[in-house]
Amino acid sequence: MTGKLYGLGLGPGDPELLTLKAHRILRSAPVIAWPAPDTGSSFARAIAAPHLPGGQTEIAIRVPMRTERFPARDVYDKASTLIAAHLDAGRDVAVLCEGDPFFYGSFMYLFERLAGRYKSEVVPGVSSMMAAASHAGRPLAARNDVLSVLPGPLPDEALTERLGQCDAAAIIKIGRHFGRLRALIDDLGLTDSAVYVERVSLEAERLMPLSQVPEDTAPYFSMILIYKGGEDWIHALPGSTP
Repeated sequence: MTGKLYGLGLGPGDPELLTLKAHRILRSAPVIAWPAPDTGSSFARAIAAPHLPGGQTEIAIRVPMRTERFPARDVYDKASTLIAAHLDAGRDVAVLCEGDPFFYGSFMYLFERLAGRYKSEVVPGVSSMMAAASHAGRPLAARNDVLSVLPGPLPDEALTERLGQCDAAAIIKIGRHFGRLRALIDDLGLTDSAVYVERVSLEAERLMPLSQVPEDTAPYFSMILIYKGGEDWIHALPGSTP
């Protein structure tokens, strides 16, 4: 009897945003695996840390965080081999995922390699996009609004086209693209409709109208929410111009 593979969505950062199901599996799995940069600590493990019972076998999946391409396939191949050894021995393995495992999550690459051979279950988590809208006090979309999720590294032409087609947007993966994105949003006349959020649900969270952000750079865990649909939510955020 082989073990079972779990992909656990942990939410955007606040340990209290775990689901009851994720909490139960997190505490009962004999093996946990978590992604981490090649240097430094794991954000996913930090979210889970208050709930860990101790005594579990832990597997660190070191994923280089750099702009140049790296052999990602090798990273996930090696991690899958380590995880498979525990599954073959009958031990369940819970892979920790910040946010939701299948919403731009790295767990999908492990799932691709292992789900065909082992029983697997994905436990959804609260995404940072949902948490950001909640903390901003401004719904993402309503009625027949079209919501688009746009990665920041997309070229200006693609972003311009997609922003023109949707009623609401969440721009993610901002990081070093922040200055370019802010200039593009301003050129499109959408700055007054945009909210900036970083490190949502954490103690270091910052949330403000995009026009009031003083810096030209942003951390990786940040996003911009834009609403230009028919609802009157544009000025709901404190500090917005009425």
